[in-house]
Amino acid sequence: MKIIILGAGQVGSSLAASLVHEKNEITVVDTAQRFLEGLQRHDLRTVYGNASHPSILERAGASEADMIVAVTNSDETNMLACQVAYTLFHTPTKIARIRSTEYLRYTALFSQESLPIDVIISPENLVTERVSKLISLPGTQQVVDFAGGKAQLVSVNCVPGNDLAAMNVGDFREKTADLELRIVFIHRQGKTMFPKKNTRMLPGDEVFFIGSHKAVQSLLGEIYRKEPRVHRIILAGGGNIGKCLAIALEQHYQVKIIEIDPEQAQTASEILEDVIVLQGSATDEALLTEENIDRTDVFCAITNNDETNIIAAMLAKNLGAKKVMALINHSRFTNLVQQGSIDILISPQLITMGALLAHIRKGDVVMVHSLLGGKTEAMEAIIHGDEASSPVVGRPLKQIDLPQETMVGAIVRGDEVITDCQDTAIQAGDHLIVLVSDKQALPQLEQQLFQVGATYL
Repeated sequence: MKIIILGAGQVGSSLAASLVHEKNEITVVDTAQRFLEGLQRHDLRTVYGNASHPSILERAGASEADMIVAVTNSDETNMLACQVAYTLFHTPTKIARIRSTEYLRYTALFSQESLPIDVIISPENLVTERVSKLISLPGTQQVVDFAGGKAQLVSVNCVPGNDLAAMNVGDFREKTADLELRIVFIHRQGKTMFPKKNTRMLPGDEVFFIGSHKAVQSLLGEIYRKEPRVHRIILAGGGNIGKCLAIALEQHYQVKIIEIDPEQAQTASEILEDVIVLQGSATDEALLTEENIDRTDVFCAITNNDETNIIAAMLAKNLGAKKVMALINHSRFTNLVQQGSIDILISPQLITMGALLAHIRKGDVVMVHSLLGGKTEAMEAIIHGDEASSPVVGRPLKQIDLPQETMVGAIVRGDEVITDCQDTAIQAGDHLIVLVSDKQALPQLEQQLFQVGATYL
């Protein structure tokens, strides 16, 4: 597939690197030469220039491209580039990242008659959804939904004293035999493994489960039955993400926002009826103490500055906050999680990239989630065809020779979530949830599971 990526920032560069490894023809456009030079180690083209200028898009190959992905730092540039690509070059698929709620709340703007954008990605909405789920399920490190919420993938830390410590996978299967649930992989000391029956879970492991929504809720309720419920939340940052998150949380929790900018604080206080907005610094120890940080269940640092978020989260943890999260934009900070000073790091780039990949991958891919800093993926795809046109329809899963770096965690069929699925014959319309530990296996996986058209009888 020929794809033009407009913008070589964190998201654009990560997306380009990922797609190159999946055997796509990639061209990246940016006005920052140093960003383009950083991509030269990959097998792709770069074009220097303004992403919305017709001559630049023409030089990038817009007339022959299958898709344009506009992820520059400017909403206006992204929207105009999609308009130019549609009008002048008839590019089939146009995806744009748009951050401003001023545009997003006027849905009539986005149509073929006005702004012909096929897919809009809003990082603020995606981050709000992810953080809300983490707060609603205490103890979880990651929570992602599949098949409209019928299935969930969650991860928890294995710590001394909880029910997972020193249990092997076989014991877990027996203990949860009445639940549609399974362990799909374990992250241990920087490495990901697909566990066997005799694999033992050890303190420090991050354990990933997949199952029906009901089964996951039941499991978490058992593991964290002694955990107090979340009541008090402090959000450090009253920008777009802070306001969106506060709106999502204010009806269910006691929420406070700390915002250093007086105008931002005033705006947030006018929008949010049931949220206390404090003007001040989230790194001010006296302010945090005054606001009873030691009685706070969740402290979430979501300013637009990575260093501020990390310092504020670490300070809140030291002062007694039960769970702390920090939003980061640069991957170099991820090792702080392993040091235990911050419970959860939230990466808008990885969340956004997952949403983008769901619209780029071959086959009917519904959802893609990047996990563990982008090293692992969980994807949901719909099976099409019949026994004559599909390589998998009518065959039990155990007869399909998948790459060893991949694993089908569950099959969603209608309202049923099937996790013990090795003997299950795949049907057209099934949603397969696939875990991928090495992205280089994706082309083979797509060919073996999702390719339709050849004759397989």
